[in-house]
Order: sequence, then C-alpha cells, then structure tokens
Amino acid sequence: MSEALLKIDDLHVSFATYAGKVQAVRGVDLSLEKGEIVAVVGESGCGKSVTAQTIIRLNPSPPCSIDGGSILFQGTDLTSLPIKEIRKLRGSKIGMIFQDPMTSLDPTKQVGTQIIEAIRRHEKVSKKEAFARSVEMLELVGISNPVERMKQYPHEFSGGMRQRAMIAMALVCHPELLIADEPTTALDVTIQAQIVDLLLSLREKLGTSILIITHDMGVVADIADRVTIMYAGMVVESGTVEEIFYNPRHPYTWGLLKSIPKPGVNGKERLIPIDGTPPDLLDPPVGCPFADRCDYAMAVCREQMPETTQLSDTHQTRCWLRHQLAPKIKNPITGRED
Repeated sequence: MSEALLKIDDLHVSFATYAGKVQAVRGVDLSLEKGEIVAVVGESGCGKSVTAQTIIRLNPSPPCSIDGGSILFQGTDLTSLPIKEIRKLRGSKIGMIFQDPMTSLDPTKQVGTQIIEAIRRHEKVSKKEAFARSVEMLELVGISNPVERMKQYPHEFSGGMRQRAMIAMALVCHPELLIADEPTTALDVTIQAQIVDLLLSLREKLGTSILIITHDMGVVADIADRVTIMYAGMVVESGTVEEIFYNPRHPYTWGLLKSIPKPGVNGKERLIPIDGTPPDLLDPPVGCPFADRCDYAMAVCREQMPETTQLSDTHQTRCWLRHQLAPKIKNPITGRED
C-alpha cells in the first residue's frame, strides 16, 4: 500500500470534568489512503466524533487534552502543530461537514457570502473569482439555479440543500481530506441516498479522500471501502467493507449487523437489539469494554484487555474469542464455526 494520507496511531483523548477525567478515546489506530473512503462506526458516545474533531483540533483545550499518540497528515504530526498552523489546514487541506446542516450555516448571512468567505480566508483571490468558484461548486453538488441560490439565506434552503451547501463549502478549496461527521443524520431516507451518491461522485471527480463518521450501517455498505468499528473509545474491529459485512469477527460487530433491517425480509423477522449500555469512561473497565453486554464473555474478558489479532492484511479485531485457547463458537452472521 502507498503511504497513508492520514495515519492515526495510538491516539488518547480525554476531557476534564468536575466528576473526573473522561477517557473519550483510548488508543485508536486508523489510516486513510489517497482517494479512499473509510467509515468509522459505533453507537453514540463511542468516541468516533471526538476522534474526527481531534484531527483538526476542534475540541476546546481545556477541557479536552490529547494524552498520547500521533495524527500524521501528509507526514506531519497534527498533535504537535501550533493551532495557528492547524487553522490554515482547516478548509484548505482538510474540509469538514458537520452533523446538523440546520444549524451549521450562519442564518444571518447569504449562503453565497459564506462560501466566498471560505475561499478568501485561505486564498488571495478577487471577490469576482471567488463568486464564480462558489457558483461552480454549488452546481457541482447538485443545486439548481446556483447564481440565484447564492443570494438566498439558509432558511430558504431545504435540509438536503443546506447539506449540499455545507459540502460545497467544505470542498470549495479542494481539500485532500473531507471529514463527514454524520452527514445524513438529520435527513430523510431519500435525501440520505442522494447525499451518499453525491459524496461518491465527488470522490470520483475530485479524488478527495473521505473519512465518514456514522452509526448507520446502511450508509457504510453503500459508500465505504474500509470500515473501523469503535466501542467505548477503542477500535474493536477494522477491515474492508466486505470483511466487516460478510465475515465479521467481533461480537459487537455481530450485534450491530443483527440490529439492522435486512432487504427482502417479509417484515416478520424481529430486529435484535444489543442489550445493556456502554461502560462509563470516567472509570473504564480493565478488561474488554464490551464484556458486560457480550453473550460470549469469558472470565478473562473482564480481567484483561484482549490483544489485537491480525486476521488478514486488512482485517483485525480485538477479542479473546480469537485466542487459540478460546472455545469454538458459531458465528451468528456467517453461520460458520469460528
């Protein structure tokens, strides 16, 4: 494989609170190649958004602190870069789409003005050139009558159009990396599908690498090349989209896949939720964080953190069931004995 555009190694991030230190991210490893789409998946509170925001240091410090690890972007460690240099990267080399398109745009400014500001913050260009580039980008993301739309305010856009405008703003300086944090969450299913198609199209046209943060496994199946599964601030499994969907090897991944509707099912098959709640990261468990919710947990799971097991060049997991002395069980997704 070529040198990664983005490589996160053993990242630890915490937040100081009155109750103590919340260990939000605990030793995350993640990489992204040029032109690749990697999805980070997990339920709310698993640390996926904190990981994404730490890349461009959006979490205020204090209370947030990076306690260890590195984030290499094009070979430069972003964790040690002065915040002044990080600000230069935001929007120019690294773009970001935030969760809620309804509140991410300034309601007091015309949409066009906001996109023009994004260009002129990073590049010395005339207002006329910035206007032309903004119109071109709005057209590229599928907004009709872009010249007229430039003069409108966010409240005059639908939810899907606001998200497209956010994507246009994030991409207008042609960043190498686009971070999409839950880009389809606030949208209906039809618009979700359009945004996924748009991101795929933009990757094809612009060659942009995309790190997408989501809890929607359907979106992951449609868009991702590789998938990273996070739980309780840790990566518990990662692999290609085929490996994660057709040969998952961690009980948490099994739970995620069993809790989503399956196409072609007549509606009588019940979805299976994952019982219980994630652990408190003020005082994380010494063993596997998923042990209390896992149907296959053994005594060692609660006493010691499992090591990472390399299943293939692209597939790895962190589970005691992969140990050579662990009992063989039937994989509920593949039906084969693991």
